[in-house]
Amino acid sequence: MWEYLIHGEPTPRLKPFLEGVGKALEAQGFRHNPESEAPNLVLNAITPENPRPYRRRAQATFVASVLELPEFPQDPLRELYPYLVRALSNVLLAYVPGQGVKFLTLELGHYGEPEGKGFYERVAARLRPIACSRLVINNIFEPDLEPELWQGDELTESMYRAGKKLKEWDLLPAPFPIEEILPPEDLRHVKRLYGIGGLSYGNLSVRKDEKRFWMSASGVDKANLREIGRDILMVKDYDPERNAILLSVPPHVEPRRVSVDAIEHWMIYREHPEVGAILHVHAWMEGVPATAFNYPCGTYELAQAVADKVREAPDPARAVVGLKNHGLTITGRSLDEILERIEGKLIRTVPMA
Repeated sequence: MWEYLIHGEPTPRLKPFLEGVGKALEAQGFRHNPESEAPNLVLNAITPENPRPYRRRAQATFVASVLELPEFPQDPLRELYPYLVRALSNVLLAYVPGQGVKFLTLELGHYGEPEGKGFYERVAARLRPIACSRLVINNIFEPDLEPELWQGDELTESMYRAGKKLKEWDLLPAPFPIEEILPPEDLRHVKRLYGIGGLSYGNLSVRKDEKRFWMSASGVDKANLREIGRDILMVKDYDPERNAILLSVPPHVEPRRVSVDAIEHWMIYREHPEVGAILHVHAWMEGVPATAFNYPCGTYELAQAVADKVREAPDPARAVVGLKNHGLTITGRSLDEILERIEGKLIRTVPMA
């Protein structure tokens, strides 16, 4: 049984919205438990003056912060994203009474649901995949990387070149300055719970051998991927019992965490030996097959949804998969080959639905 609770002090017009969404969640299999210490979903009422966070006790808790506004902003990313971060949210719901709600995700997705028939049911249906997802973001670092790889190899050099090319194409948004928005106490809480060092967008990887692959780290400048263990890491496996990504690192380096999409890349490489590289960008291409739900990054469900689409492709080694309201995952024989295929074909604005 999935559990949810409502947190914070909702405004008079926000309270019936939260109650309506709650009833719709209950109709979709959730149970309201205000005493739960590890609910699957928290509806966190905030205000612009006080975007107070709900302090999770477990990674499995997803927080949807809800903010009442008099009108929708012209630029939702610029104006609303700081509230999402300050409230330590997985997703932000900006609600304008009489008009509807806009969703904003950590991955820069933003989309809306207008008020009208089935409004609460539609909002609950948007939240359900988020609340029922399972994060795979724990890293286990093992200082066993071969000394001859401590300075990288020709494959990591190809990652450096690819990052430079993505920068030239203006496909690498600057890492979000989370440390400038969160006070030190909240930043420590986020790092302790999720182990993140920052927010950045896009990632790339390249196969090393049958089981291992190099992958970009989390929260780093993808246009300057140089240091092994800090900018680029060796992923060697996924441990389902510990629900963690296993990484080989040099013994003398304090490593950064690997990209949260490592579980997705791991699934694709294990199933398709012919795939030599994977690129993820926040862009789009016309006519690509896309995942059905907006699962959060770093979840097993998103990885599975993308892996399913790769499997269905005519050639899994040259697949282009759309991640709903998010971007693209592209497979290839090498990063150079991927970049050659997609040059001039990318649309920088991801369609929102």
